[in-house]
Amino acid sequence: MEDNKTKITLLFLLILGLAIGPVSIPAQQSGDDSASAEMVNLNTATAAQLESLPGIGPASAKNIIEYRQKVGKFNRIEEIINIKGIGEKKFLKIKNRLTI
Repeated sequence: MEDNKTKITLLFLLILGLAIGPVSIPAQQSGDDSASAEMVNLNTATAAQLESLPGIGPASAKNIIEYRQKVGKFNRIEEIINIKGIGEKKFLKIKNRLTI
């Protein structure tokens, strides 16, 4: 009788596992999603592409585009710190996704 309970329990767990589906364990993250996200070119990105960066909303995206129009192209990604609302802390969060 104990053997039947074990078989039923194992069968139940198997069916439950199939019903729930595979469970994946996310990769260990270092605080940013740069490895899996697309690069954003500061000189050509649209507002929507800029907004895909963590911490960059519509106002910051607009400021980046206006800066590009007034000052010209970015020569180094670090120049983004010149944009109002983007400081060193925010830069450190997004730098791995920036390119020129």
